[in-house]
Parts: sequence; C-alpha cells; structure tokens
Amino acid sequence: MSGDTEERMTGTRPSHVGLCTPDLEASLRFWVDGLGFEVADGYDLDTTMLPGLGAALEVDGTVAVRSQMIRRDGVSIELLAYAEPAPTGTPSTSRGQVGLTHFAFWVDDLDAVVTRLVEHGGTVLEDTHQFLGVDLVFLTDPSGVRVELMARP
Repeated sequence: MSGDTEERMTGTRPSHVGLCTPDLEASLRFWVDGLGFEVADGYDLDTTMLPGLGAALEVDGTVAVRSQMIRRDGVSIELLAYAEPAPTGTPSTSRGQVGLTHFAFWVDDLDAVVTRLVEHGGTVLEDTHQFLGVDLVFLTDPSGVRVELMARP
C-alpha cells in the first residue's frame, strides 16, 4: 500500500458486520456456543425511543429490534433480531452472488467443528465438502448465513 493511500485511510477502522436473524436464541447458540464468540453489548431499540430509527435502519414503519453484539478475536458481529417488522429476504446462496456471501474460519479439526455446529443449529450444504489444497466445507447458520470452514492438510 502506498503512503498516499495510507494517508487517505487515516481515521477509518473496521467496526462490525451486521446479520439480521429471525431467531436470536438460535443464532446465539450457533455463533457463541458453536463458534466461540462472546456475547457483548446488547440494546433493545424502538421507534418510540428513537424516532429516526426506522430511517437509519432502512426499515419502514414502526421498528422494535434487539441489537446484540458478539465478538471473537477482534471480529464483531451485530445480530439484529426484529420484533417488528418481521425480517424479510434470503441470505446469499452462492459465492457468485453480489454482496456478502459467507464468513470463513480456519479450524484444526474439520469433522469435529462440523459436528459441533450441526449440534448448535448449523446445516451442512451438500456437495460443498471439497479438498482444494485445503479441506473445506460450507454450512449455514440457523438464519441461512453461509459459513466456510477450512482445515490445512
């Protein structure tokens, strides 16, 4: 990276990634109990306490949401669980789809981590277990968010 680019980037730093979930407890089981994230700050927010909340979140009408942060190894994820309105849409189903396609993790024992994540609400995506220089497999979390697990041979 050139010095000029570094100067332009001064004053910025990553904060978090947001994931909308229809079931906060199921997501916490997967991400916290299954992948080792720790529960951090959490907030119950609604449009009666924060009149501009709907516009800030790009959600029409009355909004009531739990914003639950989880953290691990410097990575922060904000789980957004809407009580109102109900979440809509579907997560990415391909790494060729525009936008966030997956989270990736290095693991020491692929089979053990897959088993643990399935026990905590994950679903293995059929035909994704491949060896491409590293052993890898894709799962989804309870909300359908794709997670890639990679193990070195």
